Amino acid sequence: MSTTSLLAELSWRGLLYQHTDGLEAALGAGHLTAYCGFDPTAPSLHVGSLVPVMGLVHLQRTGNVPIALVGGGTGMIGDPSGKSAERQLQTRETIEANSRAIGAQLARFLDFGGASAAIMGDNADWLLPLGAVEMLRDVGKHFTVNYMLAKESVKARLEGGISFTEFSYMLLQAYDYLQLHQRHGATLQIGGSDQWGNITAGIELIRRVTGHEAHALTLPLVTTAAGTKFGKTEAGAVYLDAAMTSPYKFYQFWINADDRDVSRWLRFFTLLDREAIETLDRETQEHPERRAAQRTLAEDMTARVHGADALKTAAEVSALLFGGGDPAGLSPQALEALAAEIPFARAKWARADGDGRSLGLQDALVTAQLATSKSDARRTIQQGGVTVNGVRASGDAPMLPAQCLHGSYVLLKKGARNYALLRMED
Repeated sequence: MSTTSLLAELSWRGLLYQHTDGLEAALGAGHLTAYCGFDPTAPSLHVGSLVPVMGLVHLQRTGNVPIALVGGGTGMIGDPSGKSAERQLQTRETIEANSRAIGAQLARFLDFGGASAAIMGDNADWLLPLGAVEMLRDVGKHFTVNYMLAKESVKARLEGGISFTEFSYMLLQAYDYLQLHQRHGATLQIGGSDQWGNITAGIELIRRVTGHEAHALTLPLVTTAAGTKFGKTEAGAVYLDAAMTSPYKFYQFWINADDRDVSRWLRFFTLLDREAIETLDRETQEHPERRAAQRTLAEDMTARVHGADALKTAAEVSALLFGGGDPAGLSPQALEALAAEIPFARAKWARADGDGRSLGLQDALVTAQLATSKSDARRTIQQGGVTVNGVRASGDAPMLPAQCLHGSYVLLKKGARNYALLRMED
């Protein structure tokens, strides 16, 4: 892919929102260095952050040098863009920890070797040592209050009030652009469509200080066809950190994509080519029940963010819970993951005659909270509504099998969808 095809690539994928005049000519003249900033006010990126991340990926794939800038300095204040209220300020230690975690996540998407090696930066390096007088003298003098009031991120907050701290945020982001221009030759900044005002402030600062031309490119903010905010579920935001959103839940988020959304999301978030995506589009139209596009999307994203092993485990757990998979085929890793997704309890074997081990299934169902009492458990068993490790239980007083899954696990199912996992201990 050549550098001149970047805008065309972003355009067919639906990732091109707006850009400055002259960007196409600048891309055609040679390789650019471009940057995108990421806010470290949370310990992880969420899936909504993946749109600008993929913007950097496409920039690198077309021969340009991407800079992923973590806002260790600006994160001390918070960007007012798209926010209806003042942010809660966080400690420097928290911001530093978040910046390190987000930097590690960005490294999964970008290549830090080769001719177009990516650069990782943190604006704390130049913002935290910056003095107030220096900031006002060298940056503030280049912007009128009228210019700043005209920016959408400020206008949207004027009625409800905006602090001077957040009002001045665009000056700090403009200074970032100037610093990256001077340090690394950056002449392009990308970001979400709500960042246009902040980015163009940086272009203006570079022009005034250096006389050089710089550019802006924005990407769309993602919404769902149902009108809900992208990346939000009943459990909250979908994060890239496995401790905040498990690989299984991450996989399920993409698997559950609406048919009306999946085509766009394949274009936005994967590197599949146009022909492959259009083939999946046709399959969605002709055989929506197969959910081939959703499976492809879920596999691609889970492997990229969490790795091949985590994808395999997430797929195993999903096949069991939603596809009637065989519990006997579950790996130890899948059982461990399953313990975090369904009711889980530890249970002790009761000693039988000699050295044998036993536990009544009725007791097990109560322990697993699949039954309210032993009599409730007995009725459910008699009605044929209980399976143990995939085998339907029968009889008046059935016992748990002595042979457990991988030595210690027992998977119980009540009805069609109510699962619980026991770990048996002596």
